[in-house]
Amino acid sequence: MKKYLFPVFLSVISAGSLSAQDNNQQLTALILEKDSLFWQSYNTCDIKTFTGFFSDSVEFYHDKGGITLGLDALAKSMTDGLCKQPDEYRLRREAVPGTVTVFPMSGSNVIYGAIISGEHYFYVKQKDKPEFRDGWAKFTHLWLKQDGVWKMTRVLSYDHKPAPYLSARKIITLPQETLKTYAGKYKGAQTGTSVIEAGQGVLLMTSNGKQFTLYPEKEGSFFMKERDLVFEFTKDGKLLVMEKGKLAEELVKE
Repeated sequence: MKKYLFPVFLSVISAGSLSAQDNNQQLTALILEKDSLFWQSYNTCDIKTFTGFFSDSVEFYHDKGGITLGLDALAKSMTDGLCKQPDEYRLRREAVPGTVTVFPMSGSNVIYGAIISGEHYFYVKQKDKPEFRDGWAKFTHLWLKQDGVWKMTRVLSYDHKPAPYLSARKIITLPQETLKTYAGKYKGAQTGTSVIEAGQGVLLMTSNGKQFTLYPEKEGSFFMKERDLVFEFTKDGKLLVMEKGKLAEELVKE
């Protein structure tokens, strides 16, 4: 009989592991679903639905905005802040793909909570203006199962910083002779004199001792990959520097 004891013991261990794994997968799916619905209410300023995800004693910690204690204070911060004039200003949150993870919290082999954490972008939409990506941050939320209902009890929002710029513009190929027509010295009130040279399929701009690569998007229009800057060459010898669709500076060819 003893020779059968070890395999039986292993089968029990294996069954327990599979059960725990199944529970974790179910919990992850549940928390991710609730997280998705929560952020949907945040993005649409649905305050009633938004507040329903929190416990009355929720604690919210923000590395820039300070501490908010209690559900009433949190709701007020939304109605008086981000959602005060949604037609004029709206903030939209979007998770950074591949960064969101869920960790089960258990005691005495019973799951009592879960931690969800990750990174996200924030987009700003102002009236009559195109939406743009404005910020990036990390988040950690603690969900607890209270009287059979899942509620967020602790919220941490931290490491806020400007969002990295990702250009969606397409590079085209321009003849080298065309690139040479843009070469020269250009003078502006802010940057002083900038020198533009024709490189291999690109323009090289030297300004204040630093060199930048300008990529052709169409004839007469170039862009930077690192920032939302577009450089437009006019037929009358001007160089218009556009930032986020607005004129930032006008330079004149010397």
